[in-house]
Amino acid sequence: MDDTSTTEETRPRVLPNGLATALVFTANGAVLVLETVALRLVGPYVGITLQVSTSVIGVALAAIAYGTWLGGWLADRRDPRTLLAPALVLAGIATAVTLPVVRWGGELLRGNAASAVLLLAALAVLLPAGLLSTVTPLVVKLQLGDLRRTGQVVGKLSSIGTLGAITATLLTGFVLVATMSSRAIVLTLAVLLGAAGLALGWWFHRRDREIATLPGAPKVRAVAAVVALAAAGLGALAPTACDIETAYHCARIEPDDAREDGRTLFLNSARHSYVDLADPRYLEFAYIQWIAAVADAAAPAGQPIDALHLGGGGFTMPKYVAASRPGSTQHVLELDGQLVDLDRRELGLETGPDLRVTVGDARSNLGDQPDDSADLVVGDAFGHLVVPWHLATREMAADIDRVLRPTGIYAQNVIDYPPSRFIRSELATVQAVFPHVALIAPQDAIDGERGANFVIVASRQPLPREGLLAALNVQAVDPVAMLTGPELAAFVGGAKVLTDDFAPVDQLLGG
Repeated sequence: MDDTSTTEETRPRVLPNGLATALVFTANGAVLVLETVALRLVGPYVGITLQVSTSVIGVALAAIAYGTWLGGWLADRRDPRTLLAPALVLAGIATAVTLPVVRWGGELLRGNAASAVLLLAALAVLLPAGLLSTVTPLVVKLQLGDLRRTGQVVGKLSSIGTLGAITATLLTGFVLVATMSSRAIVLTLAVLLGAAGLALGWWFHRRDREIATLPGAPKVRAVAAVVALAAAGLGALAPTACDIETAYHCARIEPDDAREDGRTLFLNSARHSYVDLADPRYLEFAYIQWIAAVADAAAPAGQPIDALHLGGGGFTMPKYVAASRPGSTQHVLELDGQLVDLDRRELGLETGPDLRVTVGDARSNLGDQPDDSADLVVGDAFGHLVVPWHLATREMAADIDRVLRPTGIYAQNVIDYPPSRFIRSELATVQAVFPHVALIAPQDAIDGERGANFVIVASRQPLPREGLLAALNVQAVDPVAMLTGPELAAFVGGAKVLTDDFAPVDQLLGG
């Protein structure tokens, strides 16, 4: 007899179409919610870089692949009706456990090593996403009551799963992240998955009494409930590295024990800015001292200037310019509006006609600035420790040149590590637009002995070299070197110019 003639009684009962659709849609959507939030969970410990994003995406895809394979394997060996509810409940438990695992594990794995990034990404995504990915093949198995409709059933459920993933991605990126903390998103998802699993289990047990009488079923449900409660409690109590989660950063502010009014702003675990609430002329970080020297040399002492800042951070530099050059008009382009609010609450930021803030991407908003409108442009925008690639290209430098007045100066902060490939390429990029360029950095960093901040200084007109050196002698606490002319050309060597078509910033950084 043909195997396709198996009687209806020997096949698992088909799920109602609406329930099957909801299960696949929800499970696939939950995977994408986890993937999106995982970037925010691991960011405080390993930053937000291309490698981190790649690791999270890669681990999520691996979880989907292995989870789908496992679900199909199990569906051929067990009645899927006995597996679907436990899969959802276990996924909810694993989701809740993600918080304490990542936050305690992150403290141990803090850093940018590839192994740490991959392991932390796996802790954040692998188990819950893998469990959720078993749902689709289990549902498919239940729906294949007629083998003549296999293609239609598989195609429909695959499409529904993809739509769930798309919907969750858009909802998380545009709504959830903007209105809820990562902790709230994860715990809410965990509760919803657990509740969905319990409700599905109840539905199956009422419809199929034999499932409820399986040996050990009550005990398994009791253990699952206890574990779920413990996981939710651990997730709620897990430590967080943030005072506030913005749409882009895990931000916290720490007081300086050595200086009463000193405050350090941390973004995604990196010391981003230092602000003295009582003295805006006090500059703690060396690179800010160097940029301040550029601002001091940009015009006669005390003369007001028009300054444009690409990136606000703790607004240390705008405050310095306002204090040292009263009457200056300044405009800050800052991507993170919630960070600006934090600066107002905790770091004494006061905005007004002389200090305006535009919230949005620096590259797109730079295009709205008038030609020849700035005496000084300061580039200090970072994604963790990396200059965003689209702010490091020749086209970006050309737009900055358009905004600067003929005598204006551009000062750009860059972080790099030996063998210093990124700073060399960025210098070549700026030199492709500006005829006069200098580099300020510690000599041992120039020699390739350690990583450091580098400040690129550029202008259409010859730079005030003597004035810059004099200002550096006043501002810089530690010795610093300035390269120009042949020395700078030798340092740059044959580095490639970065363009909008080719800007592998993450690969160049310390590569």
